Amino acid sequence: MSVEIEIRFTLNGRPVSARIGPTMKTLTLLREQFGLSGTKYACGEGECGACTIRVDGKTQNSCLMFAADCDGREIVTIEGLKTPAGMNPVQKAFVEHGAVQCGFCMPGMIMQADYLLGNNPQLTRQEAQRGLEGNLCRCTGYTKVLDAVESVARQKCCGQC
Repeated sequence: MSVEIEIRFTLNGRPVSARIGPTMKTLTLLREQFGLSGTKYACGEGECGACTIRVDGKTQNSCLMFAADCDGREIVTIEGLKTPAGMNPVQKAFVEHGAVQCGFCMPGMIMQADYLLGNNPQLTRQEAQRGLEGNLCRCTGYTKVLDAVESVARQKCCGQC
């Protein structure tokens, strides 16, 4: 017999609730109960970053986080980054710089890059490279990803870059 609990949290800016089992992971909750397929399932072990989300303002691998831990928290997925005008600056930069290849790892990569730029708008290429180490990609070689992140940092810069 499976025991379900009800959790309430904020998802991409709106209050939601869900009934979950005690061992359900946040990744499963987002994809199966809320239909948010942008958060990808890849390794299931927290090694690749494809499932990166934001929890109370910090990035987290959703494949490692129990859904019960969402209770009372603020969760943002790749779908929550969009602005009223469409894609946010990081999303746009990834497209403009050709950083999106197969696209599978990109939601997690964009979530991490957006987090890094939010904490350091003048992020250097080297800082971006270190900050994205937990996000693996088999297609891009990272050069275009770093070009995209660097371009957003230049746009946010005070003009001394």
